[in-house]
Amino acid sequence: MTNRRTNEEGWRPRIGVLAIQGNFASHAQALGEARADAVEVRKPEELAGLDGLVLPGGESTTMLKFLEKRHFFQALKEFCAAHPVFATCAGTILLAREVRNPAQRSLGLLDAVVERNAYGRQIDSTILSAPSTLGDEPLEMVFIRAPRIVETGPAVEVLARRDGFAVLVRQAHILAATFHPELSRDRRVHRLFVEMTAAAV
Repeated sequence: MTNRRTNEEGWRPRIGVLAIQGNFASHAQALGEARADAVEVRKPEELAGLDGLVLPGGESTTMLKFLEKRHFFQALKEFCAAHPVFATCAGTILLAREVRNPAQRSLGLLDAVVERNAYGRQIDSTILSAPSTLGDEPLEMVFIRAPRIVETGPAVEVLARRDGFAVLVRQAHILAATFHPELSRDRRVHRLFVEMTAAAV
């Protein structure tokens, strides 16, 4: 049954954006354009009251050190296990079941194996368009030192690919991308996550 709040006129889900590093401000803007209220999150206690959460790009080892130092890792894992979460680039690395090149600790919630920096250095970053399940128009994808999803489990649905590899996936309440949809004018990915979040409330 749909929660009463989702039927209230003007109701918008309250979605946090992990604001440790990366382009969290662009995610907040994209969420606003997709009809959600965005909240920056820097402390475990700021997860309270959120309907969903975005894990943005950045540098995954730096994010991991911050989370461990602030005793944030376990709280984040518990929240993401129970609420809708959308991860991009380094956020996808953080969510994965296994991380390679090199191996590192992760939340282990997305049934996928991810290789870090698989598409090369910053200079190898690129923008391309490819088909997706989000409509007939090609989806613009901005890749910046992107990881590669090299393996997915049976519960993971692939929504878009690059060179045969998954770049946008969904697993129940988890949405993950190896590119940066917040840097595109196309808001379909963020709209999908807002819809996922509203449906889960």
